[in-house]
Amino acid sequence: MKICVVGAGAIGGLMGTKLALSGEEVTVIDQGAHLQAIQENGLKLIWQDGTEYVAEVAKATDKVEDAGVQDLIILSLKAHYLEQVAKQIPKITGPDTMIVTVQNGIPWWYFHNHGGEFDGRPIESLDPDGVLGKNIDADRIIGCVVYPAGAVSAPGVIHHVEGDRFPIGELDGSESERVRKLYDLLVNAGFRSRILDDIRSEIWLKAWGNLSFNPISALTHATLVNICQFRETRKLAETMMAEAQAIAEKLGITFRHTIEKRIASAESVGAHKTSMLQDVEAGRSLETEALIGAILELGKMTETPAPAIESVYACVKLLNKVMLLEGAGVRVSDAA
Repeated sequence: MKICVVGAGAIGGLMGTKLALSGEEVTVIDQGAHLQAIQENGLKLIWQDGTEYVAEVAKATDKVEDAGVQDLIILSLKAHYLEQVAKQIPKITGPDTMIVTVQNGIPWWYFHNHGGEFDGRPIESLDPDGVLGKNIDADRIIGCVVYPAGAVSAPGVIHHVEGDRFPIGELDGSESERVRKLYDLLVNAGFRSRILDDIRSEIWLKAWGNLSFNPISALTHATLVNICQFRETRKLAETMMAEAQAIAEKLGITFRHTIEKRIASAESVGAHKTSMLQDVEAGRSLETEALIGAILELGKMTETPAPAIESVYACVKLLNKVMLLEGAGVRVSDAA
């Protein structure tokens, strides 16, 4: 199968490496030193147990259109970067191309084939100018929730921290031929997967952690275990998760885990830096809208207050603004 991985960061790189090693024809889209290293040395993946994998990819380029028509497109850029490539996606899309989105948080296509009160409604915080909706055919999308954690430890090198699950599902809940094909592809590459008839409930289960742990870690520079074991931040995470649950339940979502179980799961990961904290340390733009802003927008749609989420969102937005103005992630105060 011809597969294009758009964004070979921690998750895209992990998926690209394993898929290439399983015999698929993988093209990688990235840029800078990371791209150059992949072009010269292939994709290197260091698994949690120390096992090292190196995969040669069919092509590595910084131009989406160079990939040619694909059977599967994996959009593994962070949500706020998708607009930069959206207009190029039709150029590599054929009649039967599947598109899998592996972003954290609430996806821009959330209400496509939703069937509820808000069916077809765009989420303005995620696609304010409609660029994603106009250029990425939502009928091609298969939902996917990312549970592995990892990081780019050096150009061309992905370090896997933990996890190997990628639950998937059609947006209308059906078990189609193409979703079964995607399931087989993931399992053959060594991942665990399930075909779900309600992918949105799984999205919310993951978003529970993203909307709380990510911004708290960005603001405090704390790891998951730090946040969970410090009474005040654990309580803040619980409050934010309870507010999000109230919003989600008004949209018909059923949570199969308790807040306490979700926090315990995060705590068990240990001294892991969330993706947002990694972005802070690297001075990169933060994923504020997909992880937090979109949930507040859904709260307004459903008339559900979320004061704790609003407060943390305001702080993270300011942090992001200051970082972008100063061009650096970690600010050192001037000497007195």
